[in-house]
Amino acid sequence: MSTDTGSGNVNHRARTVEAYRLWWQHDANWYQGVAARFGQQVANELNAEALRKVALQVGQRVGRLSGPLPDTGDSRKDLEELRLRYDDCGDRMFPPELRNASTEVAGDDLIVLTLKRSFAITMVRMAGALDGYRCPCTDVHAGWSEGLGVTLAENRAESCLRDGDKACRLLMRVATPLSPAAEG
Repeated sequence: MSTDTGSGNVNHRARTVEAYRLWWQHDANWYQGVAARFGQQVANELNAEALRKVALQVGQRVGRLSGPLPDTGDSRKDLEELRLRYDDCGDRMFPPELRNASTEVAGDDLIVLTLKRSFAITMVRMAGALDGYRCPCTDVHAGWSEGLGVTLAENRAESCLRDGDKACRLLMRVATPLSPAAEG
């Protein structure tokens, strides 16, 4: 992908995507180095810990920009707003060019994230490290949730690209009430 549009003009979006890709390459090389020196379990733990911290910061930023979560009394409507915030978190951490993800409200307390393409999985597979790799998805969702001020009653992967499934299906069951103000 060229980041030069000719005549000295720079395609800033292409440069941003290129920077993401370079950081993901750095991350993959870092992960491989830790795995080689200290074992894949340590690499997985440190990867998940670091991503959770980043996700927490992203969730806090989205929360500040979006304001308090609504408490309309309609849990489905309130959950739809939370779903949109999770989408914003995902777009901030993983640009759409590097993944194919969607979310849906699947009940009064459940948000389902479906991931059909993951740049991280692609890179880990290309590096030949897929066998021992553990996806940090639930750690990312825990960080987003904490940053957004939401408690999850359930946070698990029902299926995973890493395991050869056609998509990751991640369940985030929100503890009710949704917003802390509603506990009162």
